Amino acid sequence: MPIDIDLLLSAYAHGIFPMADSREDKESFWVEPKHRAILPLDGFHVSKSLAKTIRQDRFVVTCDRGFAGVIRLCAESTEGRQETWINSDIEDAFLRLHHLGLAHSVECWVEGRMVGGLYGLAMGRAFFGESMFSRATDASKVAMAWLVARMKLGGFELLDCQFITEHLQSLGAIEISQKHYLDLLEVALADLRSQVSTVASPSPLVASSSAGAGGAAAGALSAGADWGALDRLLADSSLGSSTGVSAPGKLILHSLTQTS
Repeated sequence: MPIDIDLLLSAYAHGIFPMADSREDKESFWVEPKHRAILPLDGFHVSKSLAKTIRQDRFVVTCDRGFAGVIRLCAESTEGRQETWINSDIEDAFLRLHHLGLAHSVECWVEGRMVGGLYGLAMGRAFFGESMFSRATDASKVAMAWLVARMKLGGFELLDCQFITEHLQSLGAIEISQKHYLDLLEVALADLRSQVSTVASPSPLVASSSAGAGGAAAGALSAGADWGALDRLLADSSLGSSTGVSAPGKLILHSLTQTS
């Protein structure tokens, strides 16, 4: 059954998210874990090898260039992950959120082939990371580095990773209680809550977006944050003189080392 977008946004605003038991499962269920994984933006860990990969721009990194492909590859089973929790209803819901300008992806490419990436939902000053994939060494780590840099430059405060894994821990993710998470979420959504009367019922925004005004929904539901700040900086012709760096990877490393 298709997931209602209003209900989905309300769930995320209250610390709840959907999952399925497998890719083929026809049913989705709501999850509110007792412990939550987050990645503090100033705590992102860049190893020497990862820094070298980023600095040398081994991947061409883009944003929202291949959202559908990212979520499809995240949902695929692999040798180390036989089952995934992204069923067709969840995939469809996030494709609709992307169409509304609310869900985003980061992609890593090598010679025109997508080899890594991640996707999630941006709302207020929070980014709810959903899933990532990698088909080349360090591809998902580079995608995460670009995401963290984008969030820091755009004024985001909370990067939700849902559940802790060794991979996320190696990048600096920590596990906190759901109560602590909800406190952080309340702060991250404060600007949003002050702009709209209730996150639980953004129906007018969704309705106007479906009529071709997706930017209005994205702007309202991402109140306080600026998803496109990194894009403008990368496009700035005076990049080299203004920041002391000229290559994309060097800019990302520069951004990661700046404290908020």
